[in-house]
Amino acid sequence: MMVLGIDEVGRGSLAGPLVIGAVALNVEINGLKDSKLLSRKQRLVLAEQIYKHAKYIGLGWVSAQEIDRIGLTRSLALGAKRAFNGLNIGVDKIILDGSHNYAEGIINCQTLVKADNIIPAVSAASIIAKVARDDYMIELAKQFPMYMFESHVGYGTLQHRKAIITHGATIQHRKSFEPIKSMSQAFE
Repeated sequence: MMVLGIDEVGRGSLAGPLVIGAVALNVEINGLKDSKLLSRKQRLVLAEQIYKHAKYIGLGWVSAQEIDRIGLTRSLALGAKRAFNGLNIGVDKIILDGSHNYAEGIINCQTLVKADNIIPAVSAASIIAKVARDDYMIELAKQFPMYMFESHVGYGTLQHRKAIITHGATIQHRKSFEPIKSMSQAFE
């Protein structure tokens, strides 16, 4: 049975894109699990195997500006649509990590909480999305070194929040997310 796994990365981040991964595997890859439970080195090794052996890999990117404009719920659906763009194989089942089906209009799609740690295709989707987004944020850190994106990849750590207070928000920050939203309103 061909399963397409779906997972997202960056939902709660204050900066950077939301990335949806979609993966269908045709071979078993040892060591797959939720990307958050793996070291960066482990994720990179597994991502290489996934790219080498997967039947299908799709990434759906949604920018910070798009998230601000259409909201997080619609951004998840847009990211899923973009991840499926180019899917030209038949799959028997689509499993999305979590309890909310944001893959609008996709038939045979079911949600499963913690699927990223128990369904190999979902684990693979989690890993490729995390590696792609982290790589993007590490590159972004070169443009905006004062934010130290390479260490927190855009999440709301104390270090990141202090940098936003000191330097303000960049085009990569989600201005509809707190605390950036309140900070922006204070300056209006």
